[in-house]
Amino acid sequence: MTERYLGVIGVAEALGVTRHAVHKWRSRYPDGCDHPFPGPDVEVDGSPGWRPERLPEIVRWREGLPGRGAGGGRPSLARQEYLTAAAARGLTRDEAIRTLATFAAEFPEMTEPEICAWLVGKWRP
Repeated sequence: MTERYLGVIGVAEALGVTRHAVHKWRSRYPDGCDHPFPGPDVEVDGSPGWRPERLPEIVRWREGLPGRGAGGGRPSLARQEYLTAAAARGLTRDEAIRTLATFAAEFPEMTEPEICAWLVGKWRP
């Protein structure tokens, strides 16, 4: 059976960022720093790979970046729409982010924007 991993592009798509951002994070936050980027589970010809079930860990890592807490960083348009719809359904921001991370781990083949759009579509009357 073939094992599936998320490469830099897969991680970037799941987080709604560019692959350049993931490369930048890996170089800016190496092992040994205060907030190291989660290390890959495998490397193939120098390319890193993470198990899909580690996506929530990577999401939590990103949420802990300096400047990201209260008001830090602008979420993607898909995430903004999702957070607005989640708030309208009574979810707190933390609950909505945890829900999104859970769906991302459960459906690793979907990008974050796809999950956001699917949930928003399910919530529309």
